[in-house]
Amino acid sequence: MRIGFDAKRAFRNFTGLGNYSRSTISILSDYYPNNEYYLYTTFYKKHPMQNFANRPNINIRRPDGMLKRLPSAWRYFGLSADLLFDKIDIFHGLTAEIPVGIPSRTRSVVTIHDLIFLRYPEYYKSIDRWIYTKKYRSACKRADLIIAISQQTKQEIIDFFGINEEKIRLVYQGCDPQFYQVATPREKANVKALYQLPDKYILYVGTIEHRKNLLTLVKAMELLPEPLQLVVVGKPTVYFDTVMKYIEAHKLERRIVFLPRTDFKHLPAIYQQAGAVCFPSLFEGFGIPALEALNSRTPLVASKISSLPEAGGPGSLYVDPLNHEEMAAALLKATTDEQARQKMITDGVAYARNFHEDHIAKNLWSVYQELM
Repeated sequence: MRIGFDAKRAFRNFTGLGNYSRSTISILSDYYPNNEYYLYTTFYKKHPMQNFANRPNINIRRPDGMLKRLPSAWRYFGLSADLLFDKIDIFHGLTAEIPVGIPSRTRSVVTIHDLIFLRYPEYYKSIDRWIYTKKYRSACKRADLIIAISQQTKQEIIDFFGINEEKIRLVYQGCDPQFYQVATPREKANVKALYQLPDKYILYVGTIEHRKNLLTLVKAMELLPEPLQLVVVGKPTVYFDTVMKYIEAHKLERRIVFLPRTDFKHLPAIYQQAGAVCFPSLFEGFGIPALEALNSRTPLVASKISSLPEAGGPGSLYVDPLNHEEMAAALLKATTDEQARQKMITDGVAYARNFHEDHIAKNLWSVYQELM
């Protein structure tokens, strides 16, 4: 079988959507190696996180001729000719997009990660909301099947776009296999020294934006014992200024460590040395950092809303994301109650196995078989 992918994010994005794209391509290439996989992208530059690119069953396609100067036009309108030429059986839009005019011989599926721009429109510019809504709705209407990455997202596709649930398949995503491995003491020490990590800390991983709700976690830190610090791994946005104003007003500078840039390969050691991971987001389509925490054998405290209980499983602690006192109490339990802590770790590792590559590959393949 020949399977094509919109691989734009796999080559240009090195966080959430890019990780999903690379993971999906790698998993299918590994577990179903007899297929031919075609990656359609306007940009290709070798990068350590693209270790799938040189595999014998991977083919990379880019626009040629005049379309090199019109990459967006190629992705939406010109790609159909390439799909026909390459005799693609299934085209998978990995990030809510599929091209116009897909050949009749090619079946299509699109992955929808979330509809946050509709759930929280105040976080987006009006033009961006209009573009996203038009693009996502069109992809959902035209695709033969839709993959939702959580039950939460599946319901939103039904509610916002009026899609029949019989057209939607639930296929969870996973996290990078590097998080399955326990870092050696030497690796941990090197990472600790490299980023100047404190001895005891709570870990937050995610973009510093309003929806991710870092400010409530900062407020919770005021109620936790002084030796415990907060390490924030993530890119800042304008919301960062709001967080910093609070930190400065309450003299918390010594207790908060910001790491805007970290090497992806160092993340497991950062997770594994944390006392707990806190995921205080107000809304998530799924929540990969929750799985990264579980696989890293680190207790997880997360919001009890949207899809986070799906990602974190029954062994984690869940709180009202706007109640900093409740959040502080849960973090204190996760870091000081040894019996509760060990149970969270054991239950978390067991639950995370449901999201390992073999499960994801099987579920994706069942969707492809249904399409054919």
